[in-house]
Order: sequence, then structure tokens, then C-alpha cells
Amino acid sequence: MTDLFQPTCVWDLKATLGEGPVWSAKDHAVWFVDIKKQHVHRYDVTTGGHQTFNAPSPCGFIAPKQRGGFIVGCKTGLYDFDPVSGAFAFLSHVEPGLPGNRLNDGYVDAQGRLWFGSMDDDENHPTGKLYRYDARGLKMMDDDYVITNGPAVSPDGRTLYHNDTLKKIIFAFDLSADGHLSNKRVFAQLDQEAPADVSSPVCYAGDFARHSEHGDGYMDGPVVDSAGNVWNALFFGWGVNCYAPDGRLIRRVKFPVSNVTKIAFGGPDLKTVYATTAAKGLSNEDLQKQPLAGGLFTFQTDIAGLPQNEISHV
Repeated sequence: MTDLFQPTCVWDLKATLGEGPVWSAKDHAVWFVDIKKQHVHRYDVTTGGHQTFNAPSPCGFIAPKQRGGFIVGCKTGLYDFDPVSGAFAFLSHVEPGLPGNRLNDGYVDAQGRLWFGSMDDDENHPTGKLYRYDARGLKMMDDDYVITNGPAVSPDGRTLYHNDTLKKIIFAFDLSADGHLSNKRVFAQLDQEAPADVSSPVCYAGDFARHSEHGDGYMDGPVVDSAGNVWNALFFGWGVNCYAPDGRLIRRVKFPVSNVTKIAFGGPDLKTVYATTAAKGLSNEDLQKQPLAGGLFTFQTDIAGLPQNEISHV
């Protein structure tokens, strides 16, 4: 039996900023992006084969459509992506008046609505926003972020989680059936006192990047599992944190690389986790110690994820 919570690298592609993995049950593949290299990647979990596509500009996320193909969020806007031809067709500008911004992480909810964030590409100014994109069009839902990550939604569809990366906070919102947000509040925050239960064999406390100038790292991409736990990747944090629905830290999965950006649940039972990582921000000395930085990793878990939703309106 495969050991649980033991990450291994399945594709040593050395991404500069790997991000946003999504599971495609239709083709038994993981799709993700490398933001800085402007690449969309596909990894076939059956054969180990892979493909790389050149995006029109730095791309922050890829999201599947019910009608086939994907929407890719780029610095220059939203694009329709045909994986058969490799063609990108422009759909919509998002922030034409903010040329210093780019799009970052994205998510599709159970109603087929696309949610995504924008951010300052230089990571200095709070010009980032959270958007909802559905049949009603594009709507800004929250703002005042330097770097956004997420969002993700609880299994009952009533809570949306969204990260302020530089503040090291996961925010929670009440999410209404028609896609409106209210009651913004702190769900979890890094660099707080470690919880009492981190002595679990699958947890890592004292050696979990405490020596780093970044502390526990930064909140990167969040994902929710079928039990409502929030799994959050840690940039400069050497792993992934798992929070119970009440915000308690219940698990830490340690990685051999410091920059983990997001996970996705895949496989036939949705218990195989795939994780993107990044080499961005690492020195040559760091890279010598972390030769697999930027690779695609996988590990097994004992709780299933949620099925990948698909965009319904385009």
C-alpha cells in the first residue's frame, strides 16, 4: 500500500512559477500553468506523458468548460483554449486600466461560475481584486489585495475562502445561492502558535520552516476536500497545511521543496493529490539544495477531494 502524505515528484519540469492544477477525469490528466514562462501544461497520469502549450501572456489559471476546452486567465485577459489545436481565442479584458496587474489563481464553483483574482505583478501595491464571471458577466466582488490566491468553496456551497497572501490570511465569506458575498472574516492565519495536535505522525511542527525568515511561509492556493477541510499550499513554507472547517490546523504535509503553490485532488477516488511548486524567489544555493523545485508532485490522502467543476456559461 502506498504511504499516505509522502510527496514524490512525477514531473521534474523546473517551472518558474507552477500554479493552479486541475484534475481532468475525462482524459486522466492534470492541467496546470507556469505563470512566468507563459505555459499551459498537461500531465497524463496513466502514461506519464506530458504536453506544453504557449499562452498569449503570463497565465494565472486554467479552468475546464462543460462544452469542452478551457478558459485560461492571462495578464491580457480571459482566453478560450482549445487543447486539440492548442489555439487561444481572446474572450474578454478584465483590467485594461491596470497594466501593472495580472490574473492569478482561479476556481469554478458547483453552479459553474468562474471565480478568480488579480494582483500587482510587482507584488507591491494593493491593486488586486476578486472577480466572479458567469452568465451575468464579470463582477468585482472584493478588493485591496496585493496578491490574491483562491478562491475555494465549502462542500455545502455556503462558504467561500479567499487568501490574502502577503497578510498570510485565509478569509472566509458567506456565499449566497446567487453568488453574492458577505460577512468577510479571518478563517486562518499563519505564524500563529502551533496547535496542540501537531504531534500527529503526519504533522511537522518544530522543523517546518521555523528557521526561515518567512516563518511558516505565505498562504498560496487553497482547495477544499469532501469533508470541508481547507488544504492550503505554502509558498516559502515547505508544504501544505490542512485546516478543519472551524479553522483549526489539523495536518501539515512536508515537501522537499520550499515553494508549494496549490494542490488538486484526482484519480478515480479523488484521493490522489497533485501539487504544483515553484523555483521563483530561490537563490542558486537554494536550488542546489532543492533540485526538484518547480516540479509536479503527488501524494496519497485518506480523505477524498471534491469533483472538478466546469464552467457552464461559455
